[in-house]
This record gives sequence, C-alpha cells and structure tokens, in this order.
Amino acid sequence: MATYKEIQDRVKAKAGFVPKTCWIADLKHQYGLSNRTAPNRRGTKRIHPCPPDKRNAIEAAFSYFGMIK
Repeated sequence: MATYKEIQDRVKAKAGFVPKTCWIADLKHQYGLSNRTAPNRRGTKRIHPCPPDKRNAIEAAFSYFGMIK
C-alpha cells in the first residue's frame, strides 16, 4: 500500500494540488483501506472530509498504486 507522501506526490504531479492527509484518510476509510483510528483523532466525526471536487484525483492515485480497482 502506498504511503500518504507517495499519494500526495502522485496527485500533485497529475492534478496540480497536494491533498491534505485528512482527505486521503477519509477516502481510505470509505474504501475500507484503513484498519485503525489515528491516535490524535478527536471523536468519530471527520472534521475535514474530502471535498467532492478533489475526490477523483485521489481515487486515481489509489488506482495507480493498486489500492482500488
């Protein structure tokens, strides 16, 4: 599985922006790729979910790294 830095680098190269780690974590959770909760997370609700306009670029990086089909 790709690291957050690798995903950020791929999205920056292809889409021109650097996604926040919380956006990546949100999508990983939605795809069932995360298996634990971050130790610094407060509560159960995500404070910064992934914006819909950034979702496709991050999903493309997941696909590139073989994390999703």
